[in-house]
Amino acid sequence: MTTTTLSSASKEVTIGFGHPFVMIGERINPTGRKILAAEMKVGDYSRVVSDALAQVAAGAQMLDINAGIPLADEPAILAEAIRRVQAVVDVPISIDSSIIEALASGLEAYQGRALVNSVTGETENLERVLPLVKKYGAAVVAISNDETGISEDPNERFKVAKKIVEHAADYGIKPEDVVVDPLVMPIGAISQAGNQVFELVRKLRSELKVNTTCGASNVSFGLPQRNGINNAFLPMLIAAGMTSAIVNPLHPELVQAIRAGDVLTGVDDGCGSWIKAYREPTADGSDVRDGRRRRKRA
Repeated sequence: MTTTTLSSASKEVTIGFGHPFVMIGERINPTGRKILAAEMKVGDYSRVVSDALAQVAAGAQMLDINAGIPLADEPAILAEAIRRVQAVVDVPISIDSSIIEALASGLEAYQGRALVNSVTGETENLERVLPLVKKYGAAVVAISNDETGISEDPNERFKVAKKIVEHAADYGIKPEDVVVDPLVMPIGAISQAGNQVFELVRKLRSELKVNTTCGASNVSFGLPQRNGINNAFLPMLIAAGMTSAIVNPLHPELVQAIRAGDVLTGVDDGCGSWIKAYREPTADGSDVRDGRRRRKRA
């Protein structure tokens, strides 16, 4: 059973086969959020902190933090955002940047074992990011594209993922510490995008035996009523074998769909987590467990 263990200063989270699906909160990202970008640029992290608290309260087991703001000091902003978030929540963090200096700054500031988001199959990128991942003992997200771009052929994307896993091993990074992103494409533009991902996730799990993640909402880009697509997509990903995703946990229907996926794939053994989250009290204020009535204490 492949497991990838991440940690904060005080809490561990395991991404793995047979483990509950891990929701990585996506909200701390200034891309497309003009107010958040402007605040972070001038050193106002109040929204970063409130977003962190809200996502964890909604069920996120990890948080993704991105500070990609044009004409801003991304390394300094990313490091400070990480410090502010770690001061108020105890979940592990995915440090998200395409800038090597920002990744280094974020890893230096981080307390625990982080997930580096991300490395691609481009040789130059591999040679810059993987030594940093090894230096800090982190795990890494592997994006399955390279110099040739993003292939619509799942077999080609699998080859890129395999290349990254093999290069990571050259740096002493174990396969279980490489979490592959098979790349979710918009279903509105590529009608087989969903099937491509399902096929690739199954292949990554059975042949490379690696954990997987993705930006799940990409599938509905450009479509109306996007939440409906996203809420259906996540349980199907879980059934295919995906073990985590970067999502917006502030949509309760999405969180419920993910929990249902865990139930229906037998990961939530006995439906305990589902019952804990959604049990309704009886009229007399008690609840029922295992056929026995228990009165809630005042």
